[in-house]
Amino acid sequence: MTWQTSVEQTVTGLGYDLVEIERSAAGLLRITIDMPFVAGQPEQFVTVEDCETVTRQLQFLLEVEQVDYKRLEVGSPGIDRPLRHEADFARFVGAEVDLTLKEAIGVTGTDIAVNRKKFRGTLEAGTQPGHWQIVWSDAPPVKPGARVSKKRPPVPLQAMQFTLDEIRDARLAPIVDFKGKGRKALAPTEQDSVGATEAPGATE
Repeated sequence: MTWQTSVEQTVTGLGYDLVEIERSAAGLLRITIDMPFVAGQPEQFVTVEDCETVTRQLQFLLEVEQVDYKRLEVGSPGIDRPLRHEADFARFVGAEVDLTLKEAIGVTGTDIAVNRKKFRGTLEAGTQPGHWQIVWSDAPPVKPGARVSKKRPPVPLQAMQFTLDEIRDARLAPIVDFKGKGRKALAPTEQDSVGATEAPGATE
């Protein structure tokens, strides 16, 4: 069993979801956690106290596993939260996502370029189990203050179905709504990267 698996088991054992493990060349080990999503229940967000709880447990675990690091950060997801599991996609249906495919795709009879891998659009459930769909428009963004003619025909929406095996990377699109109507499922960004500690014996 790898130390990454041990980290995941520790985080889930404490009642959280492991979102991501990142290591940097400078010795930073960043662990991103989230509260489990339960359909029909109010959304819960990670707090500073949650991060501190996980940090204490991981410090002990990483010492036992003899993981070499200089600084440990435990935090909540930012506005570009990665989507990795089926549960993540089910949780964020209706959200704007950035999707990168492993292989370029082109669909005959559509405007999708044959070498296109990246898409931004609305996440929807697919028509078959295990399939998801992204819906988007390639209309150019409207500049602030610009008027859009009502006579101009709208750019048609496009849709593409995919499975998780076809994805290289999927994340919530980092869109900030200054009107205060942002995605309900996002944790407050000020909670990011809390619970930072130095590794035992680490020096700058």
